[in-house]
Amino acid sequence: MAFYPKQIIDALSKVRYPGTGKDIVSAGMVDDNIRIEGNRVSFSLVFAKQNDPFAKSVIKAAETAILTYVDKTIDVSINAAAKVAVPSPSEAADPLPEVRNIIAVSSGKGGVGKSTVAANLSVALSAMGYRVGLLDADIFGPSQPKMFGIEDARPQMTQAGGSMIEPVERYGVKLLSIGFFVNKGDAVLWRGAMASNALKQLIMEADWGALDYFLIDLPPGTSDIHLTIVQTLALTGAVVVTTPQEVALADARKGISMFTGEKVNVPVLGLVENMSWFTPAELPENKYYIFGKAGGERLAEELNIRLLGRIPVVQSVCEGGDSGSPAALDPDSVTGAAFHALARSLVAAVELRNQKIPPTARVMITHARGERR
Repeated sequence: MAFYPKQIIDALSKVRYPGTGKDIVSAGMVDDNIRIEGNRVSFSLVFAKQNDPFAKSVIKAAETAILTYVDKTIDVSINAAAKVAVPSPSEAADPLPEVRNIIAVSSGKGGVGKSTVAANLSVALSAMGYRVGLLDADIFGPSQPKMFGIEDARPQMTQAGGSMIEPVERYGVKLLSIGFFVNKGDAVLWRGAMASNALKQLIMEADWGALDYFLIDLPPGTSDIHLTIVQTLALTGAVVVTTPQEVALADARKGISMFTGEKVNVPVLGLVENMSWFTPAELPENKYYIFGKAGGERLAEELNIRLLGRIPVVQSVCEGGDSGSPAALDPDSVTGAAFHALARSLVAAVELRNQKIPPTARVMITHARGERR
C-alpha cells in the first residue's frame, strides 16, 4: 500500500501540544522533511526548546495517530528537534542603520493601484521635506521606473563604504528597481531564490544613506519576496491598498492577516482605498462610485485599523503614471491633494505607532537540531 505526505499531515493534525492546546501541524511543529520509503515513515517534530517536558508524550501521540488514522503496519521514526534561531552574518547587523522608518506598501491582489500609491506617496512625503527612498520590490513586474519617467536610467556604483549601488534620484526620491537592470521589454523569468537574492542586493548593497522614510513597493498577494523582506528588514509597518470592490477587499483581508500573523507580526498602519470614486477633471465636485461605495471604510472598521486615505479616479492619474509625472507633483489637483492628505495621515500613523509599540523584530530563519527518539 502506498502512503502520501498528506495522509501523515492529516493524522498529525489530530495531535495537540499540551502546552498550548494547538494541534502540532498548525503550530508549525511538524518539519517539512517527511520521508516515505515503502512501509517506513520518518520526519522531525520541532520543539521550542531543548528538553521540552512534553516532547516524549507528543512523540508517542504522533506515532499513535499515524498508526491509527493511516495504517497500523507503518514503521514510524520521529526525530525530536529544538528550534534555534541562526542569523547569518548579513542578518546579524541592521542593513539600513540610517533609515528611521521602513514602510511596506502591499495589496492582496494586482490591479488595485498599489504601485501608483507607492510612487505618489513617496513624492508627497519628499515634498513635505522628508528624506525618502523607494524600493521597487515587485521583481517580476517592476513599474516604478516608468512611473518616474526614468526607464532608461542605469544606476552607477559608488565607492562610499565600499562598492555600492547608487540609487537613482527623481523628484527628491531615491529609487531602485530590478527594472533598471533588465531590458524593459523582457520578462523576468527567475526562480524564487534568484529573485530573493536580487532583492537582497538592492537593499544591502545599495548606498541608501540617511532616510526618514523607506517605502517598499511589494508584489501583489503573498510570496517568497514578502518573506525575504520581513527576514531582511525590521518593518515599521505596512500599508495595504485596496479598491472598494468586494473581491479586492477579500484579498486585502488576507494581506492584512499575513502581516499581523504570529510569525510575521508587522503592524498594519492602515488601509488605502484607491479608485474610491470617479471624478471628471472638469467637474471636480462630482463623484461616481463605479467600483462600489465605502468598501475600504467598512473593512477598516471591521478590522479596527485606520483608513489612511481615499484616492479618486481621475484621468490625469493614469496619464501621469504613463508619462512619468506622478499626480502628487501637483498638490492643487484633485488627486494630488488626495495623495498629500494620505502622506500626512501616514506620518501621523507612524508617529503614533512609534510612540506606542516597540520596534518590530525581523523574522528569524530557524533551523532544527536534535536527536532521534
